[in-house]
Amino acid sequence: LALLNGTQFMNAYATLLLLKCQRLAVLADVIAAVSLDAYDARPEPFHPAVHAVRPHPGQALVAAHVRDLLAGSAIAEGEKEHVQDPYSFRCIPQVHGASRDAFGYVERVVEHELEAVTDNPTVFDEEDLVVSAGNFHGQPLALALDFLAIAAAELGSISERRTYKLLGGERGLPAFLVANPGLHSGFMIPHYTAASLVSANKQRCMPNSVDTIDSSNGQEDHVSMGAAAALKCWDVVHDVERVLAIELFTAAQALEFRRPKRSSRTVERFVRAFRKQVPFVRRDTVMHPLMEAATAFVRTCEPPRV
Repeated sequence: LALLNGTQFMNAYATLLLLKCQRLAVLADVIAAVSLDAYDARPEPFHPAVHAVRPHPGQALVAAHVRDLLAGSAIAEGEKEHVQDPYSFRCIPQVHGASRDAFGYVERVVEHELEAVTDNPTVFDEEDLVVSAGNFHGQPLALALDFLAIAAAELGSISERRTYKLLGGERGLPAFLVANPGLHSGFMIPHYTAASLVSANKQRCMPNSVDTIDSSNGQEDHVSMGAAAALKCWDVVHDVERVLAIELFTAAQALEFRRPKRSSRTVERFVRAFRKQVPFVRRDTVMHPLMEAATAFVRTCEPPRV
């Protein structure tokens, strides 16, 4: 049973998706750093003192990561005309950090499960004991997979909001990030795509683990629905990749309108690597191949180390 049960299916998916989410959490910070300078956002919300008085580990980690990513940025260090930024920029540590903490919980569950005995009956050879019990039940993994999907979806949700703000013609940026927005639709379609993906993920994040159904003539009268949670989580995480790719595509475009000011060496190096696969958009074109190229970059790139 330990080789055939749905619990093994759930844990295989959970392990793969957790590794992908942990990588995406790092990339989400990097892409957010590009957006921060593209939007000319203030650096003060990332000050360490702010996060010392609300000491969630993920929040402090993200704030420190973004500070390191933007260290030396002429844009971040420049004078600002605005007092506060929208939540999607100002609250990056709180939102990204909460997702990171959720991934930490899922990691503990997965590690326990990888080392666990989930057979039935359970055989204890040294005690000459065979016990029919319930270690096959997938509830711990079902809850963790639902949580993983929700935490990943939130990285996509706040990412889409930053993409939206970059297109609004604010802070010296042209509307839709093209020189002639009345003539060209610019980045409207990539944002439509991100909004659609985020909306689909909201529907998927209804927890599977609150559901159950009776089978086997009432013997199996409570099940975890963890396999369904795993399949759903797979779709959520892969669409979050695409949403983050669209944010990077948009933020890299917006950053060019900040010239001659430069971001940090780390951010500029990351954007140069992206530009080798995805060009600056000067006029209306079919965006699908460029969005696919951006997604391929996000899936394969090496996140910068700072």
